[in-house]
Parts: sequence; C-alpha cells; structure tokens
Amino acid sequence: MAQQLATMRTPEAYATVGAYARSHTGEAAAAAYLALGHAYLLDRRYAEAQASLARARRADGSLADYADFLGAEASHAAGDDAGAEGILHGFTARYPDSIFDAREPELEATVLLALDRNTAAQQVLQAAAGTESASRPGFELAEAQVEMALGEQRAAEATFKQLLLDHPLTSEAQMARAKLTELGAESLLTTADLRTLAEAYFKAGRYSQAAEQFRVLESAPGLREETRNGFAVDEAACQLKLKRLTVAEAQALPDTADENGAHRLDLLMELARNRDDSADVKQIISEMESRFPHSPWLADALYSAGNMNLLDRDFPSAIQFYSELAARFPGDRYAAAAHWRSGWLSYRLGLYPEAERIFDEQIRLYPGASETVSALYWRGRLYETRDHEPGLAAANYRTIVRDYQHYFYAQLARRRLAALGSTQTEVEPRANRDRPVTPRLVDAFPADSPHLAKARLVANAGLNEYVADEIRADPEFAAMGSLAEAQIYSSYGETFRAIRAAKRGLPNAAAAPIESIPMVYWRILFPEPWWKTIEAESARNHLDPYLIASLIRQESEFNPRAISYANAYGLMQLLPSVGRKMAREEGIARFQTFQLLNPSVNIRLGTRYLREMLERFGGVEEYALAAYNAGDNRVAEWKAAGPYSGIDEFVESIPFTQTREYVEAIVRNKETYREIDNFARVHGAGEASAAR
Repeated sequence: MAQQLATMRTPEAYATVGAYARSHTGEAAAAAYLALGHAYLLDRRYAEAQASLARARRADGSLADYADFLGAEASHAAGDDAGAEGILHGFTARYPDSIFDAREPELEATVLLALDRNTAAQQVLQAAAGTESASRPGFELAEAQVEMALGEQRAAEATFKQLLLDHPLTSEAQMARAKLTELGAESLLTTADLRTLAEAYFKAGRYSQAAEQFRVLESAPGLREETRNGFAVDEAACQLKLKRLTVAEAQALPDTADENGAHRLDLLMELARNRDDSADVKQIISEMESRFPHSPWLADALYSAGNMNLLDRDFPSAIQFYSELAARFPGDRYAAAAHWRSGWLSYRLGLYPEAERIFDEQIRLYPGASETVSALYWRGRLYETRDHEPGLAAANYRTIVRDYQHYFYAQLARRRLAALGSTQTEVEPRANRDRPVTPRLVDAFPADSPHLAKARLVANAGLNEYVADEIRADPEFAAMGSLAEAQIYSSYGETFRAIRAAKRGLPNAAAAPIESIPMVYWRILFPEPWWKTIEAESARNHLDPYLIASLIRQESEFNPRAISYANAYGLMQLLPSVGRKMAREEGIARFQTFQLLNPSVNIRLGTRYLREMLERFGGVEEYALAAYNAGDNRVAEWKAAGPYSGIDEFVESIPFTQTREYVEAIVRNKETYREIDNFARVHGAGEASAAR
C-alpha cells in the first residue's frame, strides 16, 4: 500500500494507507503515518504532511529520526520555522547514527535564518565544518545565505561561485548562479570556470544550457582567436544536438587549420548524414583525411559514416570507413566496434579470407571488447565451413562457453559443440580476457544490523529513496552493498528496483556459473512474479513461459507501472494502439489504455501480440522478437537483405544495435531462467521461485 502511495498518490491510495494507520498502533501505525507524511511532502501539501508526521513522531519507534527530519522539512515548507527548529534542535545528539545527520546542519541553518537568528545559523554550520555535511551542495548554499545575512557579501559571492563549480548540475547550483547574477558578481567566473560549466552541461545532455554558456564565452572580450572559434564551434555542436543547426550556419563557422576546423567539418558531415547525402559525406571525410589526418574528430566522422552506410546496406563503403578508423586510431573508443564491423561485413560479402584475418585480429587486439565474443564464434564457424578445422572451431566454442557462460553466443557455441561431437579440441585461443571476479556473497545478512532493520522498515513505508543510504551507513556495507538493497526491495515486491540493485552488485553475472552465486541472487536477477498468469497465458498462446518472463524482464524489469518515452505501457510495454487491437481480438469490452497497467491484462494482451508476431514470421522467435522491438516492416526488410546461412547470421546482421542486443538478451535470458530452475530442482536450492 505504501509503495503504491509513494508512486501514484491517488485519493484511493491516501485513503487506504490512512485507514491502515488509524486502525493500527505502534511501529505499524508509525510507518503508515510516515508514508502519508512523505507522500504529502511530495505533493507539497505541507500542512497535511505536518499532521501525519507529528502522529508518526508520537509513536517514537525505530523510524523516529525520519519522522523528525521530514516533519521539520514539512514545518519549514509550511512557514512554521519555530516548529521546525523545535524539532531540529539537538537532532544529531538524539540520533547519532541517523542518515539525516549529514543533512541536518543545512536545514537547521536555513530554518534559523528564517527566524532571523543569523549568528546561530552560522554557529550550526561552523560546528559541521570539515564533516561529510560540508561537502553537500545544500550546505554550501546555506553557508552563502548565512554570509549574505551577516553582511559578508564578498565571502557569500565566493561561496556561491564555489557551489556552482563544485555541483554544477544541482538545483542549488542554479540558485547560486541566479544569486551571482542578482549581485552583479558574474565577473567572478573566469573563462576557465565558464568553460567547465558549459562542458558539464553538454556532457549531461543539457544542450540548451550549454549552448547559452558557449555563446556567452564566445562574446567575452580579450580572447585569443583560436579560443573564440572553439566556443563558436562548441555552441554549434549544441545546436546540432538540439536539431537546430543549419548547413549555412555550420559553413559560416571559421574554417581554420586547427582542431576547431576539424570539429566544424565533423558537424558538416553529421548534417550531410542527417539528409542521407552519401556523396557529401565522402567529400567531407576526404577533406578531413587530407587536412586533419590525426584528429579525433576524423575518428568520430569515420565511425558515423560507417554507421550510415551500414544502415543504407552499402557494405563496401561501410567497410572502408570502419577499416580506416581501426587502422588510423587503434586506441579510439570506437576502434574495437569499427574493427569488428569491418570483419562482419566482409563475411557478409563473402570475403572470407579477409573476414578470418580481421576476426583473428579482433581476438588478439581487443580481448575485453564486447564484440570479441562474436569474433570468436564466427571465426569458429569459418574454421568449420571454410577451413575444415573442426578442432580449431571447437577450441573457439569452448572458450566462449568458458568465459561467456550465459551469453547469446555461449548458447550457440554449445549447439555447435554438440554438432561436432567428440572432435578433438585444439589449444584454445588466447583471448587474454580478464575473468570476472564474483564478489563475496552470503545468503543472509547480519540479523543485528540496525541500519538493515531500518532499511526494511523504510521500504515498508514506501520511502525507497532512503533504502540505499541506510544500507550504505552500515559498517558492513562493502560486503553487502547493492545486494542487500536488492533483497529488501524483493521482499516488498518491488521487483524492478531489486533487479536494478542486483545488476549493480553483480555486473558480471552473465559470465558466472550458476553454482558460483547463491540461488537467492539468481532469483532476484531472474524473478518470476505473476508466474501463474504467465504460465496460463503462455499455454493459451502456445508459448514458452520462460520466453515471456525473459521478454518482460527486458522490456520493463517487471515494473507493472512502467510507461516508456515512446508511450508503451506496463510489463510487456504495449502501445495503446496495440493494446486496443489485442483487446478487441480478446473480446474485452470498453477497453481503456490504463488497463495496460494491470499485470493480468497486460500479460494477456502481450502474449497474444507476441503469438501473432510468431505466426507472421513462421514461428521463428528471433524474427518475432525483432519485430516486437523494431516493427514487423523493418524485420521484413532485414529478412529480404539475406540470404542468411542461419538465424544466428540474421541476428548478427540486425543493423540496429539496440534491437540486436534486445533479441540476443531475451534468447539468452530465456535459457538462463530455465537453467536456474533446473539447477534449483537438481540441487534442492529452492525448488520454485519465492515469487511464484
């Protein structure tokens, strides 16, 4: 109930949690009132938040520090600063281990300022100097505000500036910037400071802010011409990201012989790519090769041009661009991917000796790259089909099975090994890939940890944003970390949060043997909620339930309330138009889009839709999954671009990286689900998922 309230905050959710709070006592009532107060805070209903949190405080249980701190926040927001100070005074003494101790000084100083107790506010901040609190953006903002209140404008300006540079992406930084402008102190920001800000905005995808900053920099007096030109080109790059840059504007940029000139040409190349002008792309890259042969902007342009020609199915041109990138810039961030793609496209064109050479280089030069597992597999296939060296093929396949346990290509490699039978394996290739290290894992966490106990209570109250902080405060955090967080979320049915936390704790699980990780973690990574519905709807549509579970895991991570940027809804991420069509076919009368957030309805309609995709593509899962992700028309086009020697060749040939990885992940995870359940049955490690 509390989780639903924190997420949706509907009148019904408020009423349900309120009724629970009134009908219970002790810790249960405190958690419910805390959930109400937290939700009211989020909705800026401060008076109601005060009332609920006051009731939570009266319970005086394990969550008393939450009730106090959030109650003080609500009181301050409601204008009752005397009440807020009454709560905050002595907070850290009452709760020496609270996660709010680091935030308390800034809140209390702000409250004291509102009460015109400026010296007292300064004393609160001085007492926290040198602690964890002092590094927080809120602390620096409070410090500057106290300095302003005490008439120390110069000091305040310096503190506002420091806050802006230390935490440029925070809301506190925006307030500091506005205050510097109000004080007429923008001149304190040097060119280097402003460049740092602009680059931070650009890296964070805040292109409008970055563009504005670069524009200001460009007009600054006393700049070297090269520096000014650089700011102009950087501002144009922001406009390109915002889809506002025109060819005329890019051409008008200074055509210089330095990196700014190279960047200018790269922008022109991207504009040419956007209008699918391959001739102009080639002309611009030729000019870059002549004038800027060692520029990283040339590397970016080559990769982009290769991708353009890949999508246009001009494989010879794509190979040319990818190969040149790998040869000229072997250490570039795109070098491994470009090198692999040049080999794969050579394979697709039937240039097998060249493909073999590139695959061998890929394995040797880029052992840790994500594309190298593909090189191992397809080199193995060529050992089989072209070189008639089954022993060398088997060696490659065994390397994949050993080092990439649950990858898509590990499944294919096992099938190839089975087909090869008792072939004598040659020496396995030295891929030099570092074996992933599995962290020390335990099945249960300390029963006497107050922070873990509190984290569970906090999750029960729907305050998920504080769970990780509570666990981090535990002395044993390094050994538990995100895995404890995952287990807590899982115990409260917050499956998608549990999956994300477990992925952080076990980033290399796809390469780990089942027996190397306790089953409790596999059950979190590959959960089976709504399993009876999945089984029933799968059976009705003649589908593998593990396929449906894997698709849901990939689409929404089992978040029934998920709504994507593309307006896809629920567990199986169905578009409203698809939902309406499937609902008509299922005979669901008066269907409305919000019903897609109902797990049972979503699974019912989603399994039917996947069944139709399978029927449309002859029952081939990989085609159907690609169509589910990218649309059936695109899959029809990709099929027509064949022929393919097998479905493995089709999957590797999907030109959209996101769709290719989507298909591989679902096929891979379907078998991982099956392997986990089989292992559990054989070894008695929990015969069924706890979520079933």
